Amino acid sequence: MLSSILRSERAVQVNIAVMRAFVSLRQMAVGYAILARKFGALERRRDTHDHHIKLIFDTMKRLIREPARPRQRVGFVSQDTSAIS
Repeated sequence: MLSSILRSERAVQVNIAVMRAFVSLRQMAVGYAILARKFGALERRRDTHDHHIKLIFDTMKRLIREPARPRQRVGFVSQDTSAIS
């Protein structure tokens, strides 16, 4: 590891930060895998709510495919330009 080679306090802190980043990435990947598995199970499930589940998945897929619309700026815009000097 970096801290064993450089033997400085900064190297130790960097090493800890790198380890935390990898742990966080692993937890996120596991979370996505579990979520994907649950979605897959729901998608394969056939029951009385089949139409509603299909509608939810179709909507989610459409939202993922479509690019985000540009947002309108929030705030007051004055049409009177004489006040600006």
